[in-house]
Amino acid sequence: MTEGTRERSERGPGESPAETEGSSTAEVVMYSTNWCGYCQRARNLFERKGVAVRDIKLDDEPDQRPLMLQRTGGQRSVPQIFIGELHVGGYDELAALDRSGELNKLLGLAP
Repeated sequence: MTEGTRERSERGPGESPAETEGSSTAEVVMYSTNWCGYCQRARNLFERKGVAVRDIKLDDEPDQRPLMLQRTGGQRSVPQIFIGELHVGGYDELAALDRSGELNKLLGLAP
């Protein structure tokens, strides 16, 4: 179970993700590389939604990798995406949240 999954499952009954993990004020951080196709897909998804992303490119900032590993509980693949302190996971998890409508709630966007 990933950290993000654990956090989502700890919400109280009837609480939406936006109520427990933040809303439009939550910073979106993505650990990525310049050559990663899934990273580019995530960038494109956020761009379509008009969401600013703090994109930490590990090939340009290798000193950030230990922090990513700490924040993700050892996940080494990219992208690794955070909305506020919520660890979303990678692109597959991000796309699933988008399909379900949960991503807009997490980002404080209209459905």
